[in-house]
Amino acid sequence: MNWLDKLERSFGHIAVPGLVRIIVVLNVVVFVLLRFNGEWVHALVLNPDRVMHGEVWRLVTYLFLPPTTDAIFLLFALYFLWIMGDGLEQEWGAFRLNVFYLCGMIATTAVAFFITRSSVTNAFLNLSIFLAFATVLPDFEVLLFFILPVKVKWLGLLSAAFIGVVVMFASYPANLVPIVSLGNYLLFFGPQLFRTAMTNREDIRRRARFEAASLDNGSEAWHRCVICGKTEVDDPELEFRIAEDDREYCAAHLDQAPAKKND
Repeated sequence: MNWLDKLERSFGHIAVPGLVRIIVVLNVVVFVLLRFNGEWVHALVLNPDRVMHGEVWRLVTYLFLPPTTDAIFLLFALYFLWIMGDGLEQEWGAFRLNVFYLCGMIATTAVAFFITRSSVTNAFLNLSIFLAFATVLPDFEVLLFFILPVKVKWLGLLSAAFIGVVVMFASYPANLVPIVSLGNYLLFFGPQLFRTAMTNREDIRRRARFEAASLDNGSEAWHRCVICGKTEVDDPELEFRIAEDDREYCAAHLDQAPAKKND
């Protein structure tokens, strides 16, 4: 991302290292305080009406609201949030994680003021961190129900499917809440996901054209390298790829395929 590179060169020195760790610790502090007086939660949520009446601290304090009142579940939820924050910061660096989180805060504030016009929590902001983690580190394994090891990419896809159902079937303007709330994720990963989808679509088309041509030629072998002439009959373990010129190459000669010409 060129714009992120430019921002980091100018403002990277003000990044807050361990931001998610700080959020986790403050979640614990608020959880303990709410044990003494549960009514304090009403002074911390992001309520647009109260913000407009001068309670501007709500623009930040909702970040520290624990996701549950159950101590055991909170322990595991915050531990996983800690891990995700560390993983993203290691991959991105502190500045980019800070920008991602800040964009999520802005998106959440936009939802509260312009869509729901009511109190909102940090649920979608935490969800955006999870989706980013599942995208950046898809093979990271978690123990589902503390027993079954599952890669986070599958949990991320399940979450994305649920969001898609909400967007399609929820009434307006509720169906806009997930889209706007996850604006930080779409900003960071939307272009990449779109390019990947277009590339996969083109690969499928090239494969279909090649297979159709193979059937027309009546070739005994399904795959044949245009450089060496080897087929899967010659070597069942040999891998083949369709290049930009719609011809098939074995893995050993794929680098000899002509590059796609720009129009």
